[in-house]
Amino acid sequence: MSGSVANIRLIDSVGAVHRAAPGARIVSLVPSLTELLFDLNLDAQIVGRTAYCVHPAGRVRSARSVGGTKTVDMDKLRQLAPTHVVVNIDETPRALADELAAAGFVVVVTHPIEVRDNLGLFRLFGGLFGREREATALCDQFEVSFRDATRVAAERQPRRVLYLIWKDPWMTVARDTYISRALALVGLLTMPFPSSGRYPAVDLSDDLLAAVDHVLFSSEPFPFKERHVAAFKDRHPEHASKALPIDAQMVSWYGSRAIPGLAYLAQFRRALG
Repeated sequence: MSGSVANIRLIDSVGAVHRAAPGARIVSLVPSLTELLFDLNLDAQIVGRTAYCVHPAGRVRSARSVGGTKTVDMDKLRQLAPTHVVVNIDETPRALADELAAAGFVVVVTHPIEVRDNLGLFRLFGGLFGREREATALCDQFEVSFRDATRVAAERQPRRVLYLIWKDPWMTVARDTYISRALALVGLLTMPFPSSGRYPAVDLSDDLLAAVDHVLFSSEPFPFKERHVAAFKDRHPEHASKALPIDAQMVSWYGSRAIPGLAYLAQFRRALG
């Protein structure tokens, strides 16, 4: 099958080579990857997570919370006696990752940028934790969603979008982020902000708003609601028709969430006409 994970080298995003550990005790500090681990049927081996790991609903409660994605209670973590801790370059401070490694845990570092990097995540976790069959199934499901999303982009003209992730100050995403690449897959092109970091602050000026076709208010990390969209429309009536809410988990969560996420993005793009 296209997603086979047999006979692959287990290398994470910083080049560390890992050994297969089917009996691992796992702590995940990345909400989207916690969901992936559960979707690989590793429930009995996921001993810890963050307070922000909320999916899959219900099942995730079997793992103990050890804090946030950036601040971990090391005493709680040690009590769980994990062998492996899953982290992410964007979400986990380098100092925390170093502290975990120094404490003797195997740190698995992830950093997906391209949407197809999800295939590598499935294969890495499937091979590392003894879930090759489940990982192969996820790879095949992903390929179906990926083809549909790219088909939508091929059928329509690209649209320029401003994807907002924060307010006070307003912040967006640069093009070298997973979010930007996911949007681009369905023909929604984020604005370029060179030399401003991966999550630049922006001024909602008339010039910027005139340059985009849509202003997308994401549901996280800032929880934009309909009232925020309405306030934007009141403040910028000439651009009111451009403002739309968007489900950030379906856009920014890599891992198994990317499979329904790509379907969501395809439908979102179709709805724009």
